[in-house]
Amino acid sequence: MNSMSSVFTTANIMYMMKGMVLTVQIAVATIILSLVLGTVLALFKSYAKGKLKILSVFSTVYIEIFRCTPNLLWIYFIYFGLKGSQFVIGTLIFTIFTSAVVAEIVRGGLNAIPKGQFEGAASQGFDFFQTLAYVILPQTFKSIIPALLSQMTTVIKDTCYLRAVAIADFMWQGMVVIGQYASTFTQIIAVFAFMAAAYFIINFSLSIAVRKYQKRIMIQ
Repeated sequence: MNSMSSVFTTANIMYMMKGMVLTVQIAVATIILSLVLGTVLALFKSYAKGKLKILSVFSTVYIEIFRCTPNLLWIYFIYFGLKGSQFVIGTLIFTIFTSAVVAEIVRGGLNAIPKGQFEGAASQGFDFFQTLAYVILPQTFKSIIPALLSQMTTVIKDTCYLRAVAIADFMWQGMVVIGQYASTFTQIIAVFAFMAAAYFIINFSLSIAVRKYQKRIMIQ
């Protein structure tokens, strides 16, 4: 029973991979939703003026609250305060505070765009929203790809915090295998090494894909 074969059975590996599927699903949904919400928050904070100033204030307050409080606090708050499937709750948990980080990333990209871009677009007959959609945001997203990649990998890694509320992500499933089948220090370390390797493969593959994309758009 002390051999590695008693831990790394086909059933145990499939059990842990089932958790990885949930981890990836939550991470992908979080990244997509956070990019949308974060972009909206960044636009509010950067461009909401006059009568719309309240939107800028709301964005600022939202960003500061979620950037300056522990993520684990919100994991507990949402998990015990709302009902839903593990996927829905996990995605909501990570979206609310990842959006705050993405908002600051996008805002940094917006601030890097020369103000003359608006004037140039206006001279071509573009209104404000057309300028954002066709001129400003495309340039912004190209410039912030490295920062977004860093945040994407952070989301994938931080899903392990969901273990604190018994959401069956990859880390939770791995710990169940350790608790039930690993009886020696070597077996425990082997399972942890397996989980580390799985996280590394996903994040490193993502990094390579984004680098190739960057090279392609630079050539264009």
